[in-house]
Amino acid sequence: MLSRLPKATVAAASDDDGGKKPENVKGSVSLMKKNALDLKDLGASFLDDVDELLGNKVSLQLISAENGDAANGFRGKVGKPAYLQNWSFTGISPVAGESEFSVDFDWDEEIGKPGAVLIRNYHHSEFYLKSITLENVPAHGRIHFVCNSWVYPDHKYENPRLFFSNETYLPHEMPEALRKYREEELNALRGSGKRELQEWDRVYDYAYYNDLGDPDKGPEYARPVLGGSARYPYPRRGRTSRPPTNSDPNTESRLPLPKVFDIYVPRDERFGRLKFSDFLSYFIKSGVQSIPPELKDITGRKDNEFESFEDVLDLYYGGIKIPHSTLLDNIVNNIPLELLKQIFQTDGEQLLKFPVPEVIQENLSAWRTDEEFAREMLAGVNPVIIRLLEEFPPTSKLNPTIYGNQNSVIAKEHLEHNLEGLSIGKALETNRLFILDHHDTLMPYLRKINSTSTKIYASRTVLFLRGDGTLKPLAIELSLPHANGDQYGAVSKVYTPAQNGVEGSIWLLAKTYVAVNDAGVHELITHWLKTHATIEPFVIATNRQLSVVHPVYKLLHPHFRDTMYINAMARSILINAGGLLEFTVYPSKYSMEMSSAIYKDWNFLDQALPTDLKKRGLAVDDKDSPTGLRLLIEDYPYAVDGLEIWFAIEQWVRDYCSFYYKNDEMIQRDPELQGWWKEVREEGHGDKKDEPWWPNMKSREDLIHSCTIIIWLASALHAATNFGQYPYAGYPPNRPTITRTFMPDKGTPEYAELVSNPEKVYFKTITARLQTVIGIALIEILSRHSSDEVYLGQRDTPEWTSDETPLAAFKEFGNRLSGIEEKIMQMNNDKRFKNRVGPVNMPYTLLYPTSEVGITGRGIPNSIAI
Repeated sequence: MLSRLPKATVAAASDDDGGKKPENVKGSVSLMKKNALDLKDLGASFLDDVDELLGNKVSLQLISAENGDAANGFRGKVGKPAYLQNWSFTGISPVAGESEFSVDFDWDEEIGKPGAVLIRNYHHSEFYLKSITLENVPAHGRIHFVCNSWVYPDHKYENPRLFFSNETYLPHEMPEALRKYREEELNALRGSGKRELQEWDRVYDYAYYNDLGDPDKGPEYARPVLGGSARYPYPRRGRTSRPPTNSDPNTESRLPLPKVFDIYVPRDERFGRLKFSDFLSYFIKSGVQSIPPELKDITGRKDNEFESFEDVLDLYYGGIKIPHSTLLDNIVNNIPLELLKQIFQTDGEQLLKFPVPEVIQENLSAWRTDEEFAREMLAGVNPVIIRLLEEFPPTSKLNPTIYGNQNSVIAKEHLEHNLEGLSIGKALETNRLFILDHHDTLMPYLRKINSTSTKIYASRTVLFLRGDGTLKPLAIELSLPHANGDQYGAVSKVYTPAQNGVEGSIWLLAKTYVAVNDAGVHELITHWLKTHATIEPFVIATNRQLSVVHPVYKLLHPHFRDTMYINAMARSILINAGGLLEFTVYPSKYSMEMSSAIYKDWNFLDQALPTDLKKRGLAVDDKDSPTGLRLLIEDYPYAVDGLEIWFAIEQWVRDYCSFYYKNDEMIQRDPELQGWWKEVREEGHGDKKDEPWWPNMKSREDLIHSCTIIIWLASALHAATNFGQYPYAGYPPNRPTITRTFMPDKGTPEYAELVSNPEKVYFKTITARLQTVIGIALIEILSRHSSDEVYLGQRDTPEWTSDETPLAAFKEFGNRLSGIEEKIMQMNNDKRFKNRVGPVNMPYTLLYPTSEVGITGRGIPNSIAI
């Protein structure tokens, strides 16, 4: 086996040139030196230069795609080593730190067409290899190799690194000389499943979410293991192989705070330098989980409360000075000055001065209107919950033997005077009633959540579709568990709209409880669970089962960029016990447990946008429509733009897959594809493996539909539910994340205070100052596009395949997306569509495909990269 032969044997594998004078094949290599990428190891360049002087260079060997070597198990013949030239004298270009090197290969006719390259790095340091290009290969011309991978010193690997050319092959089409290499490369990526993984490893493997808790820190930091049980089902995450905690052998130990950025993911899944700079700013600004006690001095007030709306506005127009902190000082002192300026865009006097959120840029009070409250259910950051109300009063699906009667107490008397002359029955019949229902999701957790300092309700909000196409909230029902036990059902109260006096203050509070519920469901379920968590198993399975030359790998790989690393960071400082999400969002320590409960009902096929819309009653089949669907709310910006994007993705996937798979039999006979889909179901989403709804992957339609769903989740759905976080929720009164008191009852001191000072009661109810500051800092970074973003319809390299038909189809996909951009802008300027802009004068652009750098409220990156 070539990969295990002594280096001298490998180097000599093609020494015999038959007496012919070898031709010279020139190549160019594009890479990024470590010193251009790693702020902590600026001495790498010097050590690598020393290696060059000692003869320890970077070697490359061509591997034949045509001719096997009998002495090496008939694997493709390996050429003589060639070496990168002038390493020490090749400068770094200003474009992303790239360096271009020349390399000359002695040509051997027995090599024929090169199909792969072996690379050995004999330097001290790793480098990031972008591409290799061969010019004027005899009888074959130009051959390009897309690499995009870290190459560590050779002694770190059991086998030398290998890169295939940009040809695309189904398994049965792979040249015979390259098949063993293909198999060995996949085996290397799967790993043994045993040893502890190191930073240079390239192993993709599965684990449960058993690293959220930190029981060694104290019992209050213990958390259940998510995944692998009927009680707590969950998607799998990437294996990190850390040892168990001392307190609980089922819980994986955690990295100390300074080491969190070094959490294991396969090295090629980690952020690049530009993305890391952006994320580092989030780490510092948000203060990480051990900072909050030190940041309490930020407020300058012992009660830690906002006192007025003007007080909140100071976050944007005044700024907050961060107090001295040993941890913050240690972080900041290890960052070069230029990077610090880049992170904060400040002179250092005020590290926390937030940009003005878009929701208040045009009007400081429009967010309070009922119309805006309802519009954001269709065009806000969580536009995927609202559904058609099909029965009245609304009913619950909770088990009545456990939870008693949980059906709604909203009565027709609450609604009929606001139905433009319609009866309840006629409004239902004409599809004019809708509901934002957070009742069944939250009721099972209310006792736990409300045992903490948080005080929330389960909520139902009923809305009416008015003649002008906008929604009007008619009633809000707030419910608590019965004091005598769950089996006695819910205790509920209904609130109806009011604008003035104490009733107006109560109505604002009722809307606030709903907004808080929606914020938590959005962050934990819509955003985290249904994009981040459910996509990671597809990332792992794709790398384990599909070769880099497989067409489905090439189709999906751009949509997995950075996902494993951002998820690993989330487990380290965001969704972990005592992390930022527990600190800033109302479910607190029950956050991830609650998302596990929702995963019990997760269905892969339901994630398709058309299916989701129909399931929520917001779309019906319509054979006369170009999309085959008719929306029941015509002016539903998320659905209107989303369907345009969905069908553009679907057409691209159809064109692509149809080029490689001419019929269903080819799908069934592709062992890599079948192994991939089996592993997704049985390992990656192993707690769902017996569900009947999984596609069988026996036809092209199965493949097209499945890949369309995956790309939709990783790109458009994530964009629609992530990049609007700061524009909408950066102003906390619009989307607070915690309520700390219950609704005041008549006759109580709290009610009297509401009458005399409603603003003070409002701010005593919603998120406190400290949590607000940290929460805003968090979503500011999560909502920001980095300067190295790659958007839907784009690739980071134009030569990702050598096949012209897929390249032409991809270009057409990009053209369709450009047309969608123009259409979105036209609709946003059309005064007929009131829901696209709303009272806050904030156009809906979250599904606009492209964006500039920063917080823009637009842009669909290819992947879940933040």
